[in-house]
Amino acid sequence: MERLNSFPMNTLETPEIIQIPDQQTDKGWIVTVLDNDYNSIDQVMFILIVATGCSQDEAEIETWEVHHLGKSVVHHGGEKKCRRVAEVIRTIGIQVLVTKED
Repeated sequence: MERLNSFPMNTLETPEIIQIPDQQTDKGWIVTVLDNDYNSIDQVMFILIVATGCSQDEAEIETWEVHHLGKSVVHHGGEKKCRRVAEVIRTIGIQVLVTKED
């Protein structure tokens, strides 16, 4: 125990957070989730949070749109990133479209 207490806490530095940019410079791609009859609202909300890193509030809004409007745009970005997001969402059987924005 003494060893832990003698650890000099003031020597710890906060690590630098490095943002990894989308590898493609083209933006203007979107991920659209389509409604289905077999995934629950909770499943859709959870996978949106996992796939896009959005907040619970944003996932709730997008899930409401999917359920009531039949679809929702859930992500914007470069093509490569959008395709990765779509792959994650598809893992629970949801139909997802990746398209170039108009």
